[in-house]
Amino acid sequence: MLLIIGLGNPGKEYEKTRHNVGFMTLDKLRSVLELDGWAANKKFYAEIAEKKIDAKKIILMKPQTFMNNSGQSAALVTKFYKIKPADIWVIHDDLDLPLGKIKIQRDRSAAGHNGVQSIINSLGTQDFIRFRIGIAPTKLTKKSGADFVLDKFSLTEKMTLKKTLSSTIEAIKFAINEGIEKTMTEYN
Repeated sequence: MLLIIGLGNPGKEYEKTRHNVGFMTLDKLRSVLELDGWAANKKFYAEIAEKKIDAKKIILMKPQTFMNNSGQSAALVTKFYKIKPADIWVIHDDLDLPLGKIKIQRDRSAAGHNGVQSIINSLGTQDFIRFRIGIAPTKLTKKSGADFVLDKFSLTEKMTLKKTLSSTIEAIKFAINEGIEKTMTEYN
């Protein structure tokens, strides 16, 4: 079983913001993998889509607890399905990476990302896979990181983001078929 968690904030006002690239990625992935639509799951405080691919159950999850409490949903789903940390992949925005760059890592600190820290705290481990999607500003900005991540992408940035999300989807599909170690070698 594989749990893929996309981080973001629920609600229309956050829909196309930088902080929601995890949700955006899962929306595309759900479509590419031809999963049924999102189902609200009140028990898990999340939207869930799932499918069996080659005898492996894959669960896509978008926590609806807001970014800083993502661990609450992650812990509930992980406990219910008895999912090992090695079978948890978290997709999130990363201010430390340039826009257009992705980085796949295992067993790393949250590096200041509150959603990731919430998951680490709730699971009691940081030994899970992270697909970090770069959102760093392309131009100098006076905004704080907290304000910047809640901004929407410019038209030019949207074009870069579209390519980045496609690359991320390809990396995830590759990882499902070939394993995470090979994927890190191929895509990092």
